[in-house]
Amino acid sequence: GRGPAGGSMSNIGNKTELLNLLGDVKVRVQDKLGIVDFPMPQFILIGKQSVGKSRLIEALAGETFNFISGSLGSRRPTVLEFRNVAQLKESQWYVRDAKSGQWNMHPTHQVMQLVGQRHEELGKSVSAEPVYVRIESPACVDMQIVDLPGFRDFSLDGEGQALAQRIEELDLSFMQNKRNVMLVVEQAGDAATMSSLQRAREFDPEFKRTILIRNKLDKYYGDLTPENVVSWVDGHGDLPGNLVRFALTLPHWTDGDLPPKPFRDILEDVNNEDLRQMAGKSLSNRYLDSIGFKNFSGFMEKKIELMFVDSIGPVLDDLTELKRKHDKELEALKQEIIDTDPARLLTTTRDCGMSFASALVDVMEGVLDSKPCMTFEEELKAFHQHHLANTGFTKLPSEDFSGLADYLDYLRDEARLPAYEVELNGGSAFRRMMHEVEIFLRFSEIGVDTRKRDVIQARGVSMGSLTWRDVVVKLLGNEAHFPLQQRVQYVGERIRWFFEQQKEVVVNFMLNLESLPSTRYKSLYPRHGRVIHDNAITRTLLFETYDAACRRQLQQFTELFESMLTSTFSNPWVFLKGATTGKDFEDDVPDVDTELMKSDPYAFTKKRIPEEIRSRSGTEQQLAKWLNEIPTEDTEIDDAVDKVQMLVLRTYSFIRSQVCDQVELFAESFFKLPMLRRLEAAMAQIELSPQDAANYEARRAQLEQEKGMKMSHAAEINDCMGKIQNFKLKCEARGLRR
Repeated sequence: GRGPAGGSMSNIGNKTELLNLLGDVKVRVQDKLGIVDFPMPQFILIGKQSVGKSRLIEALAGETFNFISGSLGSRRPTVLEFRNVAQLKESQWYVRDAKSGQWNMHPTHQVMQLVGQRHEELGKSVSAEPVYVRIESPACVDMQIVDLPGFRDFSLDGEGQALAQRIEELDLSFMQNKRNVMLVVEQAGDAATMSSLQRAREFDPEFKRTILIRNKLDKYYGDLTPENVVSWVDGHGDLPGNLVRFALTLPHWTDGDLPPKPFRDILEDVNNEDLRQMAGKSLSNRYLDSIGFKNFSGFMEKKIELMFVDSIGPVLDDLTELKRKHDKELEALKQEIIDTDPARLLTTTRDCGMSFASALVDVMEGVLDSKPCMTFEEELKAFHQHHLANTGFTKLPSEDFSGLADYLDYLRDEARLPAYEVELNGGSAFRRMMHEVEIFLRFSEIGVDTRKRDVIQARGVSMGSLTWRDVVVKLLGNEAHFPLQQRVQYVGERIRWFFEQQKEVVVNFMLNLESLPSTRYKSLYPRHGRVIHDNAITRTLLFETYDAACRRQLQQFTELFESMLTSTFSNPWVFLKGATTGKDFEDDVPDVDTELMKSDPYAFTKKRIPEEIRSRSGTEQQLAKWLNEIPTEDTEIDDAVDKVQMLVLRTYSFIRSQVCDQVELFAESFFKLPMLRRLEAAMAQIELSPQDAANYEARRAQLEQEKGMKMSHAAEINDCMGKIQNFKLKCEARGLRR
């Protein structure tokens, strides 16, 4: 773990060719295709300011240079690609243009200015977007690293502290990427105080991708002796045995002076001096392999070659998957171009609409893994938010609820609404909603106090002009019809809003069928779902038609439900005759024999049927009895008011119970079934306006552009795959496989 182990590895082709090939593939994939997460290893250089990171980069480049990054220092990553080109007489510097992605050669001083400008343009902010620099030189080490802004321990003001924090966050984001090998530069000294190494340990506890470079070894020559040198190299026990580490001295001279000799010569001198000094301290060869710049650079060349060779397989795998994805998207684009052909434009739109209508039926029957879903609380809150400004109907079932939260607490804790906390959509969410609207309707009440004036007024000027039966009907129509009517509007709005929320569910359901090998659903669902998802014009036309169908069905539902209520309250006695009234209406109805119902259901049924028939036939008699008990004398008007009030409340209670019991039937009959049956016909009648046709034409032009871009991307992927495969074949032909 203390440097190169002395093993060798056969080269795969030319090392520079390999680095250039994979580096070019990475740039093309990341920049041209926008793929950030790509299985390409890289070295990142981290450390505090002034620990010698810049001088280490100069040593790898084989010459001095200075990026002009201003008083604030570097604020973005700098990707440095070093290429050893033996036939060159002097170095050549390139900067990759951020817009075109092309490498452009510049004089060294101009490269320094261009890189500095990329840092200075950030001001006091930072960016993860790197600047790319390539150096080709006979003195370069074949490798590439990412130079990150240095950690900053001290800041003079708040702005400086904020900048230091942002730089730390940027560096840590690179450090946590497991594909990045960290080159940690620290000053050679007490290993226990190496703060950058401690940061690296947080992301790489076992130091599997960490390499420590201890700089300024020459400062410790005088402190080292044959007795302590091995312990010092090992960090006095503070450095783990498996941590790869190097100790070295980099070229240095007095600030403000020119180098006393060529940089490469100084680098050679300090490397030889490091080895001489440590050998003079009786350091064994095992440890000497971790001393000096040449041992470090030799290790790094082999390490990066190994890493890049190992990455060829994953890179090809990712490119193959990327090609499959692009081919699929390209086919979808070609199909949409065909579908938006002016000759078949209207047919395509209608076909997509009819598939959508058919898929809605499937969703309402229940499908798995469909999104989006909502818990009941999320659903009701979203409904209230949608109708925040709508005051046309009551949104809470009773004034006793202080607000929506109070009502939700009641539904969850007292009413125990089924599946309250389960995320649902489609038919299961519809059934849950039906439970809630039934509870909502049951809160409908009429005033408990029937005033004497109301009773007299309802009976007319003369006490003999109308019967008490007519009075009860008038009072019911006046006081009881409106509370139920208001709540019916709530039920209708809830159902309409529910169906409107299923649009995305239906489209996602159609799209998800693409990944299923076989399905019982229509084969055109995925294709039409893709058109709806990708084509904003088709999507808008279909959704507008769908929303119009929801509004139309709401109106029909409300009209039919209100007609039913009107007929019920205009002659409630007919309504009462046709049903079993039970104990709410009749006092002498026998209790249900629950024991018999459990032990012998057949016997219980035989017993129950005649009782129910007698109960229905006795309703008229019980009603007549109550009506006859109401006094008609003016002097007994108070008693008459009490009895009328009792009869009104009992009759209303029964009507309300019957309506609530059948609200799901009404919703199914008046809204859901007509909606599902008529939607496909509505979609088949979609017409395109001239504006729609123009929008489709614009969309078609956009699709052609996207098609060209996809074909360009496909060509890039194929070219990258071809180059890597050819490189492998060439290496195998040379017999240089690993």
